[in-house]
Amino acid sequence: MSDARHDNPSELAVCQLGLVSYEKGLEIQRRLVAERRKGRVPDLLLFLEHSHVITMGVSARLNSENVLASSDELVQRSIKVVEAPRGGDVTYHGPGQLIGYPILDLRPDRCDVHKYVRDLEEVIIRALNALRITSVRIPGLSGVWIDNCKVAAIGVRLSRWITSHGFALNVETDLDYFKLIRPCGIRDKGVTSVSVVTGQSLHTKDLIPVLAKEFGAVFDRSVTYASDELIRTLRDG
Repeated sequence: MSDARHDNPSELAVCQLGLVSYEKGLEIQRRLVAERRKGRVPDLLLFLEHSHVITMGVSARLNSENVLASSDELVQRSIKVVEAPRGGDVTYHGPGQLIGYPILDLRPDRCDVHKYVRDLEEVIIRALNALRITSVRIPGLSGVWIDNCKVAAIGVRLSRWITSHGFALNVETDLDYFKLIRPCGIRDKGVTSVSVVTGQSLHTKDLIPVLAKEFGAVFDRSVTYASDELIRTLRDG
């Protein structure tokens, strides 16, 4: 990383990392949170996909009943179960799902966890609206919903107002994998994807520009795209 200071609160660098294991994603985020706290990187928005994994947030670690698949089935399908240092319950990540990990310094004027989560939802709602998809919030539940089915999950972590983790938007996700869990512990709701709703074969990369644009609008940031050199540095450590 450069030793240059990044103190411009309106700067946001978008990084497209491709397919990254969940463990590698955690490592990248830990490193960038420390760098952001030192002012050595600007606010960042990481876009990536994960290999098949079931992650358990704080709520799920207290009660794992929402993992429905047996240990043998998970081993047979090469799906790891990983404890996640974020809020929320159990969820699934895999190819075809677009992950957004914002590394933001919310100080001095955005230090409100609930508003931050609502703002992430707003980004996704606006992006889907740009694709002519109507989506909503459901009172009392996090995430973004279409016809009583969750299309995007949100689970965040804040460390002294530096954010990590974020959202997972089902774009062309194989929804059968969600049958292995009770997503977010919710019993009476389903899951869906952008491709299912539109009937079109969309790719995660197709959603990145519109999500980045709406993120910049909601968070009042000037969006740039990270160089290939920076992306290689992030991926390779």
